[in-house]
Parts: sequence; structure tokens; C-alpha cells
Amino acid sequence: MRGANPIGVAGAGAWGMALANAADAAGRGVVLWGRDDTRMRVIAQTRRSDRLPGVVLAHAVQATSDLDDLARCDAILVATPAQSSREMATRLAEAPGSAPLVSCAKGIERGTHAFMTEVLSQAAPGRPTAILSGPSFAADVAAGLPTAVTLASADEGLARALCDALRGPNLRLYHSTDVRGVEIGGAAKNVLAIACGVAVGYGLGASATAALIARGFAELRRFGEAFGARGSTLMGLSGLGDLVLTCSSPQSRNFAFGQALGRGVSVAEAGKGGLAEGVFTAVALIELARERGVDMPIANCVEGLIEGSLDVAGAVVALLGRPPKGEE
Repeated sequence: MRGANPIGVAGAGAWGMALANAADAAGRGVVLWGRDDTRMRVIAQTRRSDRLPGVVLAHAVQATSDLDDLARCDAILVATPAQSSREMATRLAEAPGSAPLVSCAKGIERGTHAFMTEVLSQAAPGRPTAILSGPSFAADVAAGLPTAVTLASADEGLARALCDALRGPNLRLYHSTDVRGVEIGGAAKNVLAIACGVAVGYGLGASATAALIARGFAELRRFGEAFGARGSTLMGLSGLGDLVLTCSSPQSRNFAFGQALGRGVSVAEAGKGGLAEGVFTAVALIELARERGVDMPIANCVEGLIEGSLDVAGAVVALLGRPPKGEE
């Protein structure tokens, strides 16, 4: 897949801009697509976006609002939010071309409980799919700072080819066939990051935050195993690696959202700080956990905080008041 055709990026938000720069650094031509014609003209002219302040879009990247421009791409990175991925894939299904679609979102679709590659496959049948996930802030990737992520596809040959196409001097990709494990790591860690943000905002201390990360990972592992995920995947970049990053920095929108909740800000007000995928994933995650009989007390408290059935003080009592048990 190291051919002459460009890599497409569908979605011109912060993550889309970052991925466009990363693909350019890998030596590929890049087509960055966004639905807003006026906004894409501004990006094309200024090479900048208010979604990613301080970052300059690589000069060679083609910024466009014409979906047909993606038809000649070898692969398309779908860089839209999880809950918008179905709409984006439906658009791509109607456009020319049959390039593989690579989900770059971290979430579970509400209502359907579909994971991201399932969403792409359902909305754009016949197109190969893959998932890219791992510890990666958009600003770091866009600035060319060293980053490592995992790219998974059920087709190992496709996963290898995509990794080869996207690898650059500062972006290292590991290939995998454990699609579900990579998807679960990215989705669950966003919910758990909200819990860690709440702990910091509420002033519970570093010890409590460390405990939440450790016990949160135990929940993520149990959930992943219930869906057949490999332990090595959950311990890797897209699981533990992304969890540690997202649970320890206000640069994470999920952490920042939780931090605001911990300080007493309402869910509606906290959400104005930017899209936190974990807010939308929490309900779907808990519903799936209940279906599979997976115990996820921390994620359950996050769902309660978001849905309004629990306050922060009540969440602390609920977690600390659980019956004693052996560590697992």
C-alpha cells in the first residue's frame, strides 16, 4: 500500500488534522475531507484550524469538501466522533471507490451497542475495515512528537499494509488481528478517565487516582475477556497504554470533563469544554457489561454521574462500601 495514491482522512476536526499531518510525514499524499465547504476553504488557504490551535496543516495536504476527492485514495481514515461514524460511513458508501475504512474513533455506538468496525461494516458493506487506537493526543501527533499506536484488522495482510502505509519518522504502528480488543481498550478507557478526572476535581488525592487506574484496568480487562479480547492486547498500547495517558492529563477531554464534575459543575456545563466520547459511551458500555454479567463498579458510577442518578459523594461511598474481596 506504499503506492502513488493518497491516504484519505474523513473528518477535519483536531484528530483528522493530526492524522493528515502524520500521513504526510509518512511520505504519502493526503486528502483531508470535511463537510463544511466554507471551513475547508479557510483551512486550505490558511493551513490552520481553530480545532487544533497552534498547528499548521502540512503544505502538501489537499483540504476539500468534495467527497469524490476521496475516491482515488488507497485507504480512508475515518476521523469523526464515534456517534457520528455511521453517518460518515454511509456517506462514504455512496461515494466512488472501495478503499478500506479505518476507524479512528474510540467508543461504542449508543442504542445499537455496535463497536466501531461493526458500524463501518454495517453502513458501508463490502469495504474492508480496520481500527486504529492507542495513547495519542491529537496535538502531539500533529506536532510530530513520538507516538506509538495499534492498528487492527481481521485481515492480517491488510493490517500490515496499512501500518506500512502510515508509518513515519515519529509514528510507530503495531499491527494486530485482535480487532475487538483494540476497540474495547479505546472505548472503556474514556469512561474510566472520567472517573479519574472526578477524583482529581473532588480532591481525593493521588492515591485514590492511582487506585482508580489500577481497578479501572481490572474492569477493562474483565470486559475485554468477556468479548474474547487477548490479554496481550489489553495490556498493550490500545488498552493499558491509552488508559494511563487518558487518566492522567487534563489534555484528555474525558479527564477534563470528569474534573469539572468533581468540582461541582453540572454535566451540561462540563460538556461545553469539548467532546468527551466517554460521556456517550458510558451507557452503552454498562448495558453491554450487564448483558455479559461483567462487574464494572467504577464505570457504573460514571454512568450514574452522567445520568444524574448519583452524585460524587454518593459514588465515593458506593465504591468504598463494596464488600471485601480478593484482588483479581
